[in-house]
Amino acid sequence: MEHRLLGNSGLKVPAVGLGCNNFGGRLDPKETALVLNECIEEGLNFFDTANVYGGGLSEDYMGKALKGKRHEVLIATKAGMSVGDGPNESGSSRKHLMQQIDVSLSRLQTDYIDLYQIHRHDPNTPVEETMRALDDLVAQGKVRYIGCSNYAAWQIAESNGVANNLNLQPFVTVQPEYSMMKRDVEKEISPAAAKLGLGILPYFPLASGFLTGKYKRGAGTPDGTRLAGNQQRADATLTSSNFDLLEKLEDFASQRGYSMVELAIAWLLANPSVSCVIAGATKPEQVKANAKAGDCQITVEEKAELDAILEEHGF
Repeated sequence: MEHRLLGNSGLKVPAVGLGCNNFGGRLDPKETALVLNECIEEGLNFFDTANVYGGGLSEDYMGKALKGKRHEVLIATKAGMSVGDGPNESGSSRKHLMQQIDVSLSRLQTDYIDLYQIHRHDPNTPVEETMRALDDLVAQGKVRYIGCSNYAAWQIAESNGVANNLNLQPFVTVQPEYSMMKRDVEKEISPAAAKLGLGILPYFPLASGFLTGKYKRGAGTPDGTRLAGNQQRADATLTSSNFDLLEKLEDFASQRGYSMVELAIAWLLANPSVSCVIAGATKPEQVKANAKAGDCQITVEEKAELDAILEEHGF
């Protein structure tokens, strides 16, 4: 498994990590442990979760499954989404972050988080307050590095500008939705990340599984798949034009000996600002496929040809 630096930090992470939002929802504790153990075996030891995944059960199940194995893995989690009805139970205020870090540490049964991320920008909290609170968590040893998720480029620049002016820890990563079918990142976030030294951590790299080829034209959504539980996203994804693109990509992949998972992940890893692709998995065999994709590299010519296909179809 290739390893890359996490942004401009000194931390090395695998090219492919595991998105843990299925734990506590689609997966029970035993199934969670099976997936995590397979990840460790395959070298996909960067695990990305959040305090709200599975209503908190994702962190809880991970803590139990990783007992005695903490030294083998890198754990990223997030805070900022609503965890209750109270006025201070969401956002990135000092109060909320200081409270939620202790909740996450307790659930994960650890005394530090490798990467602590703000789940989304909070327009109601001063940027300085958020960055000072995160800097304090690093100073206290509860957090190693900090990042952000679902931020616009200007929000990243503002946050790191404040951090640099005040000599505080800056964000080293940004986590946006990014795939062959979701390329907004390339307009502003990718250039900003390259300029400011942030690593990009793409989530939904397979477009909710569409780019695996598991969905077939006119066949609906198979039971147990991500789109089966999200009708709005399914309607937006399973369109005739999208299947036209998928079939062209499948032809491209088969002619060159790639699986669709390998093609989709290798295409993302061709962006030098990408530190680690966050790919989900609900079964050990999916972990194996993700790991194999992390070792796959496409050529410059193949990347250009793929970009031309995507642009032809409006992506």
